[in-house]
Amino acid sequence: MWVVGILMFFIMTFFFVFEQAGTTLNLFADDHTRNSIFGFNFPSSWFQSVNSTWLLVLAPVIGFLWLALKDREPSSPAKFTLGLFLVGAGMLLLVPPSLAFTTNPALKVSPWWLVGTYFLHTVGELCLSPVGLSTTSKLAPPRYAGLMMGCFFFAIGAGNMLAGFAGGFSEKLAPATLFGGLFAITTVMALILVMLSGTIK
Repeated sequence: MWVVGILMFFIMTFFFVFEQAGTTLNLFADDHTRNSIFGFNFPSSWFQSVNSTWLLVLAPVIGFLWLALKDREPSSPAKFTLGLFLVGAGMLLLVPPSLAFTTNPALKVSPWWLVGTYFLHTVGELCLSPVGLSTTSKLAPPRYAGLMMGCFFFAIGAGNMLAGFAGGFSEKLAPATLFGGLFAITTVMALILVMLSGTIK
């Protein structure tokens, strides 16, 4: 139960950054992104479906990868660490275009920046979310299985709440500063998890 409790904290951190899709990333798409690909124009709201599209494409690939690795498959803490690094890397990817329109507020950056961010976030989600569900169900004592699964979804909800809180800073901080800060938070948390991995295992 201690292991599950520790992992819940990192699940909350992951979704704190991942759920920026509904706040800061949505504003980035609406205000600073050129909503046109190969001459086809589309509304900024369409970016909300990019994560789901990547999920449908990548879920079988990641599932096959874990099966193919067999005995070399990473441990659950290692997958959690990778998920945290990837969700942070997705935010880091948006720092260069954010710096570009800092000097030119009217500039609209390429939509591929957001597509790339959602790609990294989706791979991170596939490394952490299903693994978190599986780990919780395997480690929770039968008597407390329902309670521990409830804690898992509570951690996701808490991450969503923190995401909304961070979204409030989107008007006070420059986008590059905000995205860089989110990258720093997840990187620090991932390094902490690396240090705890031996104890957790």
